[in-house]
Amino acid sequence: MKSLNKTTVQKTDRPVKILQFGEGNFLRAFVDLMIDGANEKGVMNHGIAIIQPIEGGEALKSIFEKQDCLYHVYLEGIKDKQPVKEVSLVKSVENICNPYSQYETYRELFLSDELELIFSNTTEAGIRYEEGDDLTAKPPKSFPAKITALLFERFKKFNGAPSKGLHFVCCELIEDNGSTLKEYVLKHATFNKLGSDFEKWINENCGFYDTLVDRIVTGFPKDNIDEIKQEIEFDDNLVVKGEYFHVWAIGGDSSIKEKLPLDKAGYNVLFMDDIRPFRSEKVRILNGAHTAMTQVGILMGCETVKDAFNTPEVEQFIHKMVETEVLPVIDGNPEELKAFAGKIVERFYNPFIKHYLKDISLNSLSKWETRDFPTVKDNFTKLGKKAPLTTFSFAAMLILYSGKSGANFTANDTPEFVEFIRSSFNENDIKGWVSAVVNNQQIWTENLADIPYFIDEVTKGVETILTKGIKAALEEMI
Repeated sequence: MKSLNKTTVQKTDRPVKILQFGEGNFLRAFVDLMIDGANEKGVMNHGIAIIQPIEGGEALKSIFEKQDCLYHVYLEGIKDKQPVKEVSLVKSVENICNPYSQYETYRELFLSDELELIFSNTTEAGIRYEEGDDLTAKPPKSFPAKITALLFERFKKFNGAPSKGLHFVCCELIEDNGSTLKEYVLKHATFNKLGSDFEKWINENCGFYDTLVDRIVTGFPKDNIDEIKQEIEFDDNLVVKGEYFHVWAIGGDSSIKEKLPLDKAGYNVLFMDDIRPFRSEKVRILNGAHTAMTQVGILMGCETVKDAFNTPEVEQFIHKMVETEVLPVIDGNPEELKAFAGKIVERFYNPFIKHYLKDISLNSLSKWETRDFPTVKDNFTKLGKKAPLTTFSFAAMLILYSGKSGANFTANDTPEFVEFIRSSFNENDIKGWVSAVVNNQQIWTENLADIPYFIDEVTKGVETILTKGIKAALEEMI
């Protein structure tokens, strides 16, 4: 079996026109794969430099470097009701850099004359405003502060030249991701008194685009990696596996269509003035169902999405939640929404994807707030109704995070939030515990307690799961 690097694969060196904040599986099987395809088809000629957004990650970085940033993407799924598989060798990534250990390299990349585009996926927790974040740190702590500091350096280096502004395409699954990043960059600029000329340059010469991304990416296929290596004939330790289906909606001014002509390379990339209607449908149906399913599925002992949907109680719970709570509060034609939901949820049955619930559970706190709380909120504000199934998924999540569930689960989330939930748990005062978590404004960006019934319903869900068990609790719900 051959090693995978420039000695065994012919790789064209391309100018680094893209900086990508995030080295994770999703960006590599989604954005980087599309850029690579566009490069190969002559639509673009863009190299990518990956920036690791948090400290550490040296082990993964060393694998990238050993393989000269080459890796395969292995896609499987259903197309026109027939099985389909596509295996691609991605050659678009030129290098990888960790700003905490290679700050000058990182700075040079950001100040490059050739740089045009910034992609990011720093998770839902990444685009947050950290008041007082030190812009002189190398680097600053938060992602928006990192961007503010380096944009200011770029502004100074090129004397505010309009052509040296950058285009930011955010892939974090939060509403108004690009707009929010811009808001926080300008907030940091104002707080640090960086000047009206700099703020004007950001407003007039930098683009921040709201996006919605969709592809299930399961990551490194450890269960059958030896078989895959034999098939691709390379010792690739960065293989990324995902589903064949994809869609990428990008909203904002039309200039991004010229900068990022991925649709011309045959990809399902949709450019629109406003992606919010499309986002509302997709995030609430697919991602909201994913997050809710993860909580109850893990409690039921399921390991994968396929396991969960082969468990009747979980399958029925999700179908009922989508049909009775999610769809009724989404604007649009009910029949069209129902058909759209059918196509989305059908993907949960994909036999080729081993999508682990523990991987989906990463940062579940912010994911639930982003994906599921809007359903709870809209049921109350629009219809004057409770959303008991969606609320129940929150109760299941709290039990998982409490460490009292008995499930084989370790929360992978902001450590201080997990510790608060675990340490404040009180079996003799469940409502007090639920209230303390719901009202902890460090955890949430919205006030969940604004929904009058929320704490009581979550408490009821927690108590039912603890006293009757998750299977009996689900049976009651459905």
